[in-house]
Amino acid sequence: MFDSLSDRLGSVFDKLRGRGALSEQDVRDAMREVRVALLEADVALPVVRRFIDAVTEKAVGSEVLKSVTPGQQVVKIVNDELVEMLGGDQQEGLLLDARPPVVIMMVGLQGSGKTTTTAKLARLIREKHGKKALMASLDVNRPAAQEQLAVLGTQTGVATLPIVAGQQPVDIARRAMESARLQAFDVLLLDTAGRLHVDEALMAEMKAVAGVSAPTEVLLVVDSLTGQDAVNVARSFTEEVPLTGVVLTRMDGDARGGAALSMRFVTGKPIKFAGTGEKLDAIEAFHPRRVAERILGMGDVVSLVEKAAATIKEEEAEALARKMARGQFDLDDLRMQLRQMQQMGGLGMLAGMLPGMKKAKAAMAQSGVDDKVLVHMDAIIGSMTPKERARPELLNAKRKKRVAAGSGTQVQDVNKLLKMHQEMSRAMKQIKKMGGLKGLGALFGKGGPGGGLGAAMPGLGGPGAGGLPGLGKGAGVDPATLPPDLQELLKKK
Repeated sequence: MFDSLSDRLGSVFDKLRGRGALSEQDVRDAMREVRVALLEADVALPVVRRFIDAVTEKAVGSEVLKSVTPGQQVVKIVNDELVEMLGGDQQEGLLLDARPPVVIMMVGLQGSGKTTTTAKLARLIREKHGKKALMASLDVNRPAAQEQLAVLGTQTGVATLPIVAGQQPVDIARRAMESARLQAFDVLLLDTAGRLHVDEALMAEMKAVAGVSAPTEVLLVVDSLTGQDAVNVARSFTEEVPLTGVVLTRMDGDARGGAALSMRFVTGKPIKFAGTGEKLDAIEAFHPRRVAERILGMGDVVSLVEKAAATIKEEEAEALARKMARGQFDLDDLRMQLRQMQQMGGLGMLAGMLPGMKKAKAAMAQSGVDDKVLVHMDAIIGSMTPKERARPELLNAKRKKRVAAGSGTQVQDVNKLLKMHQEMSRAMKQIKKMGGLKGLGALFGKGGPGGGLGAAMPGLGGPGAGGLPGLGKGAGVDPATLPPDLQELLKKK
């Protein structure tokens, strides 16, 4: 997400940071490059103009140009304006506190991902908010649209309204409202029909359904890959339907990200969620500040910590924490760590969310390091006997050949994995010398058992931690250098 834009902006700001002093012309030249980068990322022209004018006005002020670190100051101004463009610091979630059933109406063009997004949101509402949800498909035009939602309902464990052949959208909406009331559902999600383009019949249908159901939320689902067209669609719907928010789909496949940057300005409504993959759990709340920091290569540690908390099983983390306190770390532990990294999105996602990792991520891509490395490592460990996994020193040349043959890899790959394990095991022993878990927690200010992110993934943090090849060696984290919202998160612990 935003890879192209992030790379372009990164090179512009690297030049600014490299200079001791900045003139007004330096700032204006940099802003010209930023303007081109935004336009190439498919950001709408009015949005670009407003953004550049706002940044230039603040950046050419005497307090910036005469400051000790003018380059850093300009980057901060750009970051703040990006946050404002994306919706400000106020993150707005779903309004679920109204009188039940709370109606969420999903609107958008055909092919934007409405049906899948409806199922993702229903699953999120049930698991995160503990609400009982019902889904109803009002799409009588697209073949098998209603059946598709029924299948997704089965997969997510969310109830769907039974299909009655021949019923029209308004009648289905009435029946859905009645069913939701009688069966005491907290939330009703209406998956409306789409069209290939915005037309009067579509808008009339949307208004009629809204009139019958009185939705609390009307969410516009937009495919971010359509770029500038997504902005035009948003503008058309905004003029006709009382939108309350936007959901951007396929954000994982959009390297430019222009639709996301333009959407708030065009609709005047918050971007509430972003679809980040095809799986039914691949949806996340849209946080403007975190997204802005990702674009500028500052990482998104808070989201990474939240993702770790949601992915890593508590009993596994506690078992590993006990071993770490004793300075122990065998190949079974390493295998568990590798699988957790896969569940959290793989190497590319992790590198993109850690501050200052843009160059490391590029180096990984250039050297051909990708998520297949994790699969190969898992296969190597799986080819070892339980005794070998517990005591890696048993692996002599003959055993290494057997493990390599069994995993379809080379002996060199086995040696690399063993070296990586040695470095991580050494880190565990250093943690023990520092006072065990309390010492590790001190790396992140106030850490709970296991010390937060460093404990969840020893290869990514901790003094001298080897980590995965290409990710470098951690040397502890100064809390003052972390993003403000992460500092806040740590204070609450």
